[in-house]
Amino acid sequence: MNVPKSGYRVFSANSTAACTQLAKKITERLGVELGKSVVYQESNRETRIDVKESVRGQTIFIIQTIPRDVNTAIMELLVMVYALKTSCANNIIGVIPYFPYSKQCKMRKRGSIVSKLLASMLAKAGLTHIITMDLHQKEIQGFFSFPVDNLRASPFLTQYIQEEVPDYRNAIIVAKSPSAAKRAQSYAERLRLGLAVIHGEAQRAESDMADGRHSPPCVRNTSGHPGLELPLMMAKEKPPITVVGDVGGRIAIIVDDIIDDVEDFVAAAEILKERGAYKIYIMATHGLLSADAPRLIEESAIDEVVVTNTVPHEVQKLQCPKIKTVDVSMILAEAIRRIHNGESMAYLFRNIAVDD
Repeated sequence: MNVPKSGYRVFSANSTAACTQLAKKITERLGVELGKSVVYQESNRETRIDVKESVRGQTIFIIQTIPRDVNTAIMELLVMVYALKTSCANNIIGVIPYFPYSKQCKMRKRGSIVSKLLASMLAKAGLTHIITMDLHQKEIQGFFSFPVDNLRASPFLTQYIQEEVPDYRNAIIVAKSPSAAKRAQSYAERLRLGLAVIHGEAQRAESDMADGRHSPPCVRNTSGHPGLELPLMMAKEKPPITVVGDVGGRIAIIVDDIIDDVEDFVAAAEILKERGAYKIYIMATHGLLSADAPRLIEESAIDEVVVTNTVPHEVQKLQCPKIKTVDVSMILAEAIRRIHNGESMAYLFRNIAVDD
């Protein structure tokens, strides 16, 4: 066995073979073997972890790829971290390329900030550091009480555009909503391309509107203090879809961090086709591609969907040949090597701006 020097081990916390592929690629690049452990589910779906080698006093890296069964993967990670902590591991560093629940990072009505809860759970279990990639909101780093290295996939995706997109100089970078404009602008500036933004939403019949869309009703509340009258707020209403920018006769490249439910991307592709774009690409870091996403992509005007291997999607690729994969194991392996050797991480963030 090729044992890594200076006492560090790399484990995978996944119980499914599909989710260990990224871990195997990372360990191959590091020239080490995965730590010996068994992760499985009991008959009642409880998670059990058996670590088969000593980890006392060592630095441990746990690679956890998040599949569709998000909650099981989280439980596997928590149980493995705690098992290694109680086995007297010195440092336990989580390599979580796609951080789950990252979309639930803001308070909405009577909901909760679940990504903050998850950060607290990981710290309580025993994690001392996290390596992740393209957090949905960079402010999520502030939820953790330990260091977080938020790597970027944009160098790999821009390289794919330059090498694999024919005549990419005739392309235009598209943000599918104004909130994605900063990310799109960063891609456009790096590739020296134009920028377009899609604004608005598809118009629907009144019968399709969800109840409470315009709630609370625009009436003054008279049940409070008799002298208190709050100003009325008009309900938001998005205009019909418009494209700010000329996409006629161009290759349209939509960029985002996550592609999960693809209805918005399909609608964006249709409107871009109507505006004259002759080829449409989707570029995203995390390809969750849930539910009927492969079928919808295959039947849509989208020509190609390019995602990284932070999330396993081999089944979706079999269902839809339009889905392509970019390997990011190199930067994850280099992050592990640098952290272990106490080297600066600045090299991995060279020329990276806040909006990337």
